[in-house]
Amino acid sequence: MIDKSNHTFSIRKQCHLLGVNRSRVYYKATSIHERDLAMMNYIDVEFTAHPFTGVERMVELIRRDKGVTVNHKRIRRLMRQMGLMAIYPKPRTTQSIIEHTKYPCLIRKLDIRQPDQVWCSDITYIRMAHGFMYLVAIMDYFSRYVLSWSVSNSLESLFCMDALDEALRLSKPMIFHSDQGSQYTCSPFIDELKAHRIQISMSGRGRCFDNILAERLWRTVKYEEVYLREYADGHELIRSLRLYFEYYNHRRPHRSLGYQTPAEAYQKSRQSLRSATATPPLRKATELNETLQLTP
Repeated sequence: MIDKSNHTFSIRKQCHLLGVNRSRVYYKATSIHERDLAMMNYIDVEFTAHPFTGVERMVELIRRDKGVTVNHKRIRRLMRQMGLMAIYPKPRTTQSIIEHTKYPCLIRKLDIRQPDQVWCSDITYIRMAHGFMYLVAIMDYFSRYVLSWSVSNSLESLFCMDALDEALRLSKPMIFHSDQGSQYTCSPFIDELKAHRIQISMSGRGRCFDNILAERLWRTVKYEEVYLREYADGHELIRSLRLYFEYYNHRRPHRSLGYQTPAEAYQKSRQSLRSATATPPLRKATELNETLQLTP
């Protein structure tokens, strides 16, 4: 949206109006080395299959499988860039710096029996032919229905906000569950949930099963879609993901749902809830007539 050829408004003024730091306008991103991309793709496949793999074990696996000796600092940097962290119980020897408000996990012992009771969300790394992007999805916990998704080339919170706005146009949950990532704890995201009176739930530190359904979704998406293709650019990635999520929601039977599709389970359960809560007007009129006839 910044027009450097505009002589009416300076770049400083345009950045001020858009609320953008000028350093972002002048910054030129450096291309990622092919070695790093190959390493990140290997880490992605290994981590998807074994999400408990930490830095030290990943270094040893790369040495054995690829025959490459790599420093653990490099692997730690790449995993942080990918937004990956091994899901194993970690000792609470130190407390993290509280920059954003964290919320307790509300779904750990919750019996989830209906749609829109709990929504969950997570972010994952998506590889491409010459780079990578990030994918966020919001899913109904009961039916596994993917309500919305979005992609971005950075881990800023804007694409998460886009996914949330799209999902809220369809319905509204009682509880929204996520991890403690900065995208979900930032003020705009929290304020949006509070504005819709949605309870906020977050996975505890070192709790590997608090958001397990989102992890299972990523495993399915990657093995059935991402690893079978090589996306040339972001446009091809979006087109392909749009087709896949259409298939996942409306055509792929889910065993835990009695071989219904997520869309069928979501829509049928919502209709059943509406029927159970709504009282037909005809029935009310009939009961009133019977009461009048019995009245002396």
